Amino acid sequence: MAREESGPVGAESGRLSRKEVLARWDPEDEAFWDGYGRHVATRNLVVSIIALLISFCINTLCALVSAQLGNAGFAFTSDQLFLLTALPGLIGATGRLVYTYLPAIFGGRRFTFVSTAILLVPLIGLGMAVQDPSTSFGVFCVWFSLLGLALSNFSASMANIGYFFPISKKGTANGLNAGIGNLGVAVTYFVTPIVIGRSMGLGSGVTTPAGTVMYLQNACFVWVIPTLVTLVLIALLMDDLPMPRQSFKQLTAIFRNKHTWYMTWIYTCGFGSFIGYSMALALIIRMVFPQVDASYMMFLGPLIGAGLRPVGGWLADKVDSGAKVTFVSLVLMLAATLAVIAGIRANAFALFFGAFLVLFMTTGFVNGASFRMIPNIFRDRAQASQVTGFTAGIAAYGAFLVPILFRGDYQTALVILAVFTALTIALTWVAYARPGAKIKC
Repeated sequence: MAREESGPVGAESGRLSRKEVLARWDPEDEAFWDGYGRHVATRNLVVSIIALLISFCINTLCALVSAQLGNAGFAFTSDQLFLLTALPGLIGATGRLVYTYLPAIFGGRRFTFVSTAILLVPLIGLGMAVQDPSTSFGVFCVWFSLLGLALSNFSASMANIGYFFPISKKGTANGLNAGIGNLGVAVTYFVTPIVIGRSMGLGSGVTTPAGTVMYLQNACFVWVIPTLVTLVLIALLMDDLPMPRQSFKQLTAIFRNKHTWYMTWIYTCGFGSFIGYSMALALIIRMVFPQVDASYMMFLGPLIGAGLRPVGGWLADKVDSGAKVTFVSLVLMLAATLAVIAGIRANAFALFFGAFLVLFMTTGFVNGASFRMIPNIFRDRAQASQVTGFTAGIAAYGAFLVPILFRGDYQTALVILAVFTALTIALTWVAYARPGAKIKC
């Protein structure tokens, strides 16, 4: 029996079935939104946030596990470790370009369930692999690559949830979905040092060079139960909202619009930096400051970046200008990057880490504010959803490119990223933030 929702729609009142509510979905209709839409949209948003949070928790395992493989008895080179860290970003970003369109084909609830369930495979596989020091580098490449599918879930999640909310509330809704979902990075950074340091009955431990016992498999197995619980929530509480299916010509129309490419560049600077630094931070600290044990501090950067993303979206809604918030944040982001370089040159961990925290903070504001810009530039909901998914897909390559950059000289990598940020500042100002800009967003 279909569940019923209550409340008025226009002049009507009474109770509609869940199917009827979804069939007549129109969040721009104030009466419909107040009577039915808000409740349904909020329920789907909450579960979507949980699923996305778990996805980011799982994807971030690559950063923490790769940094501990040497302690677990695996004789991989630093280049191999950075490559393992980068592989999920390559697979995840490419997957995003496809995942964007799948909720419209299979339904948001169905696809969220399947894409989340798939993550159990690399979770269990990697958990088994880290317990056997004879496991080859190639096998690790397979499991780390499959972890990247967790990163792909972001585009599907954002494309799906965007249809539930009116334009006036998309900035806040997208900010909450993405921002709290991104918190999964910080959660994994916080949880991993705790769980790998104690026996949980999930396998034997290994003695590290420092003389401590480590249970690296716990970092993977600890997410199995939360993933199963999330699958139950998706099945029971999410909805398959009917979405318009578009022709190939309609799907490719966004690529003929220069603003698609502008927003892709801007969002890549924000989210690409956030996810790239999140993936590389553990290895960077281990290589640059080997004398510092930052295991219980590293979660702060991703926590700040993800936590402030909803604030960036909210602030953009508040001042009615995502472009202004994005521009100011990018300027601060450039200054923070230069401070990180200064910290490395001075071998000053406090300056390095403090500047990195500011850098993460600015990525949060850029990510939230820039995502608010998209639906104000692309007023068609379907087109806005496509652009959102495409920009998110390209930006996710930061999870691959940033760790690859850091395989070489760390200062050179940061200089390249600083130049990229400076160019993004110029683009944002000319296209959207200057007083005479043609598009106000």
